[in-house]
Amino acid sequence: MTREEQLAQSGLNLPTLPAPGGNYLSAKRVGDIVYLAGVVSTSPDGVMTGTVGADRNIEDAYAAARACALTQLAVLKRELGSLDAIAEIISVNGYVNAVAGFPDSPAVINGASDLLVAIFGEAGRHVRAAVGVNALPRNAMVEIQMTVRVKAG
Repeated sequence: MTREEQLAQSGLNLPTLPAPGGNYLSAKRVGDIVYLAGVVSTSPDGVMTGTVGADRNIEDAYAAARACALTQLAVLKRELGSLDAIAEIISVNGYVNAVAGFPDSPAVINGASDLLVAIFGEAGRHVRAAVGVNALPRNAMVEIQMTVRVKAG
């Protein structure tokens, strides 16, 4: 079963990708490494906004981080042709729009990490950062940046 079939079987769909919001690339491949620009949390209704610990809770933000991971997978599918070209997820940097002193950024970014491990198994395990910030573009709840290694050939 392909990774796209795994996603579909799990009831998940890759989102439609927006154009980059500035003068940058969504992905840049250097050898067998693909560096992904940050993506903010979106749903079919638009940007998933809010501040965790004020008007949003951990569950909302976990879902936002998961949505970011799906967007990153859509970027990778566009760049590589198939998610099966991914050898492993190397790193995830997660940023959470949160109130000052918010202690649970790791629980939020688990939304992305849990999805990646569910789809890629051991190859989905990665190093990461989970950082609370006081603002994100478009008032998004979460932003995720990733680095992956692709299969040789």
